[in-house]
Amino acid sequence: MMYRVARASEFLVITGIGINELKITKKALVWPLQKCRIIDVTPVNYTFEVNAMSAEKLPFLLPAVFTIGPCVDDHERLIKYAKLLSHHERDSHDVKDLVQGVIEGETRVLAASMTMEEIFKGTKDFKKEVFDKVQLELNQFGLLIYNANIKQLVDVQGHEYFSYLGQKTQMEAANQAKIDVSEAKMKGEIGAKEREGLTRQNAAKIDAETKIISTQRDGDGKKEEVKVKTDVKIYENQREAEVAEANSVLATKKAGWSQQAKMAEIEAQKAVAIREAVLQQEVERKNALTKTECLKAQHLSKATVDYEIKVQEANSVLYKKQKEAEAELYENRKAAEAKKLAAEAQTYAVQLAADAALYAKKKEAEGLKAIAEAEGVYVRSLMSALGGNYNALRDYMMIDKGMFKDIAKFNAEAIKGLQPKISIWSNGGTNGQMIDGTSSGHAGIKELASIYQALPPLLETVHEQTGMLPPAWMGSLSVSADPATSSQSA
Repeated sequence: MMYRVARASEFLVITGIGINELKITKKALVWPLQKCRIIDVTPVNYTFEVNAMSAEKLPFLLPAVFTIGPCVDDHERLIKYAKLLSHHERDSHDVKDLVQGVIEGETRVLAASMTMEEIFKGTKDFKKEVFDKVQLELNQFGLLIYNANIKQLVDVQGHEYFSYLGQKTQMEAANQAKIDVSEAKMKGEIGAKEREGLTRQNAAKIDAETKIISTQRDGDGKKEEVKVKTDVKIYENQREAEVAEANSVLATKKAGWSQQAKMAEIEAQKAVAIREAVLQQEVERKNALTKTECLKAQHLSKATVDYEIKVQEANSVLYKKQKEAEAELYENRKAAEAKKLAAEAQTYAVQLAADAALYAKKKEAEGLKAIAEAEGVYVRSLMSALGGNYNALRDYMMIDKGMFKDIAKFNAEAIKGLQPKISIWSNGGTNGQMIDGTSSGHAGIKELASIYQALPPLLETVHEQTGMLPPAWMGSLSVSADPATSSQSA
C-alpha cells in the first residue's frame, strides 16, 4: 500500500482490483493488486511541412506549428487519452505520426477543394477550417489543439508558383513606373511642339485634303483584302486548337486507363501474396503449437522430478544449517552474558573507587573551609582589638608570620658578593678659588664651572661600567690604576 501524489501538470491513472476500467485522479492511495501510472498533460509543439495540392493541381508546402495536448477540462476525453495514448511518450514518433497523419489528411482534403488564389487570400478562413477539421478528428483520441499557427505558403521545388507571382508583381510595378515616366516625358515634348505642329498642320492641311480622296479609295480596296485573309487565318487557328485539345484529352484518358489497369494488376498480385503469407503463417503457427505442446509435456515431467529431488536436498541442507545456527547462537549468547557480568563487576569496582576519592576530597575541602573560617574569626577579633586600624593589623600579622625577618634575609642575599668602588675626585679649587687661582664671584661662571667639574667623574664611571670613551671633540680621558689620581685634559 502506497500513497501517491501527482504534480501540477500530471495525473495518476490507476487500474486493478476494485476499479472499473481505470481511475484518473491527482492523489490516491494505491492498494495491492493495483497499478498506478503517471501521465504528463503538458502540451507539446508539433512542427510540420504539409505537402498539399490546390484545385488547379498546383503543389505547395504548408508549414504549420500545432500545440496539442490532452484535454484536462473534459474527464471523458482525458479517459480516452489515458486508454489510447498514455503508454506512449508525448514526443514519441508514434504520437507525432498520428498527429501528423490527421493534420496532413485534413489539410490536403481542404486544399484540394480550394484554388490557389482562395488559399492565398483567405489564409484566416483556411486556418480556421483546418483547425476545426483537425480538432474534430483529434477528439476521438482525447487531444485538444491549444494553438495553431500556419505560416506563409512555400513553393515546391520545380513548381515556383509564388516566385512567379512575385516576379509578376515586380515587373508590373517596373512597367507602370516606365509608363509614368514616358507619359510625363510625352507631355513635356507635346507642350513644346504643339505650336510647331499647329503651323505644320495648317500648311499640310491643304495637301492632305487633296490626297484624302485617292488614299481613301486605295485604303478601301486593301481593307477588304486584309479582312478576307484575317478571317481565313482565324478559321485555320480555331481548327488547329480544336485538334490539339482533342489530342490532349485523348492522351489524358489513355494515361488514366493505363494507370488504372496497372493499379488493378498490382493490387491483384499483392492480394494473392498477402493471402499466401497469411495461410503460410497459419500453417507455421499450427506446427509451432504442436511442437510446443510436445516439448512442454517432456520438459514438465522432467522438471517435476528434478524439483522434488532438489526440494528434498534443500530441506536436508536447511535442517542441518538451522541446527548449526542454533548451536552457534547459544554459544554467542552465553559468551555475551559472561562479558556483561564482567563489565558490570568492573563498573561497580570503578564506581566504589570514585566514591571513595570523592569522599576524601569532600573531607579535605571541609577541613580547608574550617581552617579558613577559623582564620577569619581570628582576623576579625584582632581587628576589633586594634580598634579597626588596618595598618596596625597588617604590621602585627607581618611580625607574627616573621615576614620582616624574611625580607631582611632576602635583602642581605641580594647585596651579598657586591664590591662597591668609590672614586674621589678633586679639582684643586678651595674657598671659592678656581684652579688658576681666580675668583669665582660671578654666579654664572661658578655654575658653569660646577658642571664642567662634574663631567670627569661621570665619564670615568661610564668608561668603567661600559668600556666606552667620550668623543674626541669633548676631550681625552687618561685612566690610571688609582682613580684618585685620574685626570682629564680638554
